[in-house]
Amino acid sequence: MVKTRTLRWLTFLFLLCAGRMTDTFAQTIPVGTPVMDDYLRRLQLLGQVDSASSWMIRPLYPAEAFGIQNGFDLDSSVVDLDISFFHRRFGKEGKGKFLTMPGTYRIQFNSTYAFGVNDGAMIPNRGIQQVFSPGIYAEYGKFSLQLQPEILFAQNKEYIGFPIEHQATILFYYEFMNRIDMPERFGDKAFNRIYPGQSSFRFNLKDYSLGISTENLWWGPGRRNSLLMGNNAPGFLHFTLNTRRPVRTQIGSFEGQVVSGFLKSTEFLPPWPDYSIQQNPVYIAKREDGNRYMSGLVLTYQPKWIPGLFLGYGSVNHLYRSDVSGLGDILPVFNGRKGPANEYDPIRDKRQQFSSGFFRWLSPAGGFEFYGEYGTRGNSRKLEEFITTPEQGRAFTFGFAHLMNLRKPGRFLEISSEMTLSGQTIREEIRQLRTWYIHDHVRHGYTHQGQVLGIGNGPAANQLFVGFAWVEGLKKIGLQFERIEYNNDFYYYRYEASKDFRNKYVDLVFTLAPEWKFGDFLLSGKFQYVNTLNYKWFLENQPDQYFVPGYDRKNFVGNIGLTYLFR
Repeated sequence: MVKTRTLRWLTFLFLLCAGRMTDTFAQTIPVGTPVMDDYLRRLQLLGQVDSASSWMIRPLYPAEAFGIQNGFDLDSSVVDLDISFFHRRFGKEGKGKFLTMPGTYRIQFNSTYAFGVNDGAMIPNRGIQQVFSPGIYAEYGKFSLQLQPEILFAQNKEYIGFPIEHQATILFYYEFMNRIDMPERFGDKAFNRIYPGQSSFRFNLKDYSLGISTENLWWGPGRRNSLLMGNNAPGFLHFTLNTRRPVRTQIGSFEGQVVSGFLKSTEFLPPWPDYSIQQNPVYIAKREDGNRYMSGLVLTYQPKWIPGLFLGYGSVNHLYRSDVSGLGDILPVFNGRKGPANEYDPIRDKRQQFSSGFFRWLSPAGGFEFYGEYGTRGNSRKLEEFITTPEQGRAFTFGFAHLMNLRKPGRFLEISSEMTLSGQTIREEIRQLRTWYIHDHVRHGYTHQGQVLGIGNGPAANQLFVGFAWVEGLKKIGLQFERIEYNNDFYYYRYEASKDFRNKYVDLVFTLAPEWKFGDFLLSGKFQYVNTLNYKWFLENQPDQYFVPGYDRKNFVGNIGLTYLFR
């Protein structure tokens, strides 16, 4: 929740900018903005905007990266600085610029249990939750200010989570829950919060920007999943030094970002924290101050000789604030301590680290993109060890999207697919609980405000997505199918002895996803039917029947996003 001192700080920054604010056009399109975020990527796929941007470091700066005059005004039909009430020039000779950002409203409904990822400020929730996000942008000289708070109202209704009847399994379950801050439910009453949201204060100089921000970040080429940094949780406070557009050199173009930020914990507990087995409590309390310091960097390179190919590398590192003691804890470029995982190293082991390499190949002539990301849990392995066993501690994403011309010009059939696997395949990794996003020392895991920063479906999740859509400009009607397998490491950790595949916890998700433009309104929706098999891995055996139904459940999910463009 935004505290009084945070509000004072934001007000001070606004007054500072208003007093000194020229046309640097540094406003961003926040990650996950209904309709606009996806539409801009399609424009690049069709060759209608500059293809030099990798799309692997977001949020984007459309004015700088694509030559659009005013970031969110993609067709230059919305902003008129001379006559508009909502957008205007100010200051000496009109060098300052004030814009009213598109107002966004998102609402989600879950009928039976919590479901949903990559939704920013939203929480795991049954019932209705809503996010309101108004915004303004101002710039003068080399300074810019973007204020776009997010106001959350969630019913947070009670629902059945991990069943207490699951007594033989709960001890295994808490081996994971004791190593991550990922509550099933955020308290027992309505959950209302105000977050700083997609706000930033920046000093912009040519291709670069230095500032402080709470915007959601997305690193990597994935459309649905990022291994290192996505918008599944609210944005966290961070300092940032980043490029605003590709920096061209004699060997190609580069983009990059370095962040230094602060992750927060929650006070909410996992389900059944008072449960004991043979007088031994399953829940082990985490340290009271679970706030952490986080640092990360990401770099991309577009070789001059291979148009459309982008290569990238990212690394993140976080640890408890009280454990920060040296430069290697602060700057991710200095935190690689090479050595075997089973060798005791107190400096390395107090940190949770992830790194990944990724690529994206874009062909505007064919309306096609293919991308992938390969990540490893930690960055302390020697090259020889990695070459020998590349599957150790790995996670990866591969996907593609293709726009096929239909008979009428401007209409397309979009085919897309993405596969993400973070469950481990080496028995020793699973038995030693070396699972993505959980950690033995940083027992709040790779989370912020109780939600994972990377893959939204959590530790060791595997997903397969396929989508088909009719597309015309800002209009789109899509049909999607997704298979989600939750915490595959837990499944093998718990059921290795029985080798019983019937206990796998799987969602089969069918989605209707329309997007449409009505005047100055951009409307997006997702209407989903979720068929869950063996909810929370629960299945009761019957001695006279092998194929018995597990605890199968049904959920109906509705998401509506509305963006209003102020003229």
